[in-house]
Amino acid sequence: MPRPFDAREIERSLFDALVDAKTTFGPKKEILEDQNRTPLSYTDLVRGSFALGRRLSQITESGEKVGILLPSSAGVVVTFFGLHAFGRIPTMLNFTAGLRNLRAACKLAGVKTVLTAHAFIEQGKLHDLIDALEDTAKIVYLEEVRSKIGLADKVFALAAGMAPKLFAAKTKPSDPGVILFTSGSFGAPRGVVLTQANLVANAKQIAAHIDLDPNWVMFNPLPTFHCFGLTGGVILPILTGMKAFQYPSPLHTKQIPPLVKDSKASILLATDTFVNQYARSADPGELSGLQFIVCGAEKVRDETHNLIAERFGNVPVLEGYGATEASPVVAVNKPGDNRRGTVGGLLPGMEYRVEPVEGIPGGGKLLLRGPNIMAGYLREDGGVDPPAGGWHDTGDVVAIDPDGTWITIKGRVKRFAKIGGEMVSLTAAEDLAVSVWPNERHAVISMPDPKKGERLVLVTDRHDAAVDALLKHAQEIGAPELAVPRKILKVSEVPVLGTGKTDYVAIQRMADAQAKAA
Repeated sequence: MPRPFDAREIERSLFDALVDAKTTFGPKKEILEDQNRTPLSYTDLVRGSFALGRRLSQITESGEKVGILLPSSAGVVVTFFGLHAFGRIPTMLNFTAGLRNLRAACKLAGVKTVLTAHAFIEQGKLHDLIDALEDTAKIVYLEEVRSKIGLADKVFALAAGMAPKLFAAKTKPSDPGVILFTSGSFGAPRGVVLTQANLVANAKQIAAHIDLDPNWVMFNPLPTFHCFGLTGGVILPILTGMKAFQYPSPLHTKQIPPLVKDSKASILLATDTFVNQYARSADPGELSGLQFIVCGAEKVRDETHNLIAERFGNVPVLEGYGATEASPVVAVNKPGDNRRGTVGGLLPGMEYRVEPVEGIPGGGKLLLRGPNIMAGYLREDGGVDPPAGGWHDTGDVVAIDPDGTWITIKGRVKRFAKIGGEMVSLTAAEDLAVSVWPNERHAVISMPDPKKGERLVLVTDRHDAAVDALLKHAQEIGAPELAVPRKILKVSEVPVLGTGKTDYVAIQRMADAQAKAA
């Protein structure tokens, strides 16, 4: 049975929650591993955090927002908890966001020190990025920090590991636990301050929603700069006794499936796009050992559900829904009660409101309140703007059944166009294209139209996509013709963000550039 959600459990610091998990599940239990295949126990993680954190505390200040520019790995987890052990605030930097967004993020958060690794910069060919950041922050390489860890640091870590709550910095659950930046799918990224209680709460909420076995292994290829990768792939497993297996990139579609099998993974975190790619490249036995797959960040296509079922048997693909501002998980399906087309039910401890949106029947804008909702957005002056009354406006249009059990995402408020006086969902238009050409990637945007106000444009990597095929399918299923894009922009590749989400900002620029050139 899932663990009951007890709001009192979240009233502790993140590092204390780690120490409590160590006590609950045993100090020698292996809890962390990456592609180097050197597993760490709870004791190893706690001691390593104290040893590295002590060195990092000598080059940073108490309460400082310290940038982390690293891929998913055991190293990033030790760094994250090492900063917490000494009262620093991890600030996760998105190395796929581009120079402008990355510099803006550092400026907004007041980051003076960025932690990274030579090996990562070399492998990712990110030298230009580092050169650009050096103007605003000091770049510190973890290989050099580790080389300076001496006998005194090791003795300190050994002593601290025996009484970690005495040695760790005294912080409050309401203190910042991490600073993350929104994906930027629809505009400039925003800095989100999540408290330590927010992060602990979301892990406990998930564990109260889905029955998790401490003997399971969570395979996480998602970046920790994305909240799904951080909370779902790191904090959740470590606080609930599961081994957290970290992999540095979700893009390695050929390498990941055999490693999923070899690591004896039980749960795979990913997005629909990546899961679809893994399923196509995997041998039949490589994903069949999973208990289930959890997908977020984008809609799960029927094609992905069917592909997994056909090739790997009874491995449910659980679609969920979240937002960085909610730490991030808001709702998710359950292995034994999985309904396609929905994102499941709200996690325990959350409240919701649905506000009507003019012109959009059968749904409304979702607002959320609960222990996992952020402290607020970062301001340029270093302050934080909290959500009014504790309610976060998601900007998403949803339909919820009367008892709140099943949530269906209809799209974002911004993802509706007004055509001839009618509100049309761009998400529904994308679904039409997916139904006709399920093996390709599609995005629909709106452009100004002098006669009808707006018109839909399909951006696709399907080279022979045609309006007639969309119209025919719309007629067959009874979809309104207004939802059929009448202009198609064919591209070699539909832009996506590092998290797998469609990059609508880049797509809009492409369409605008084509319109100007016409």
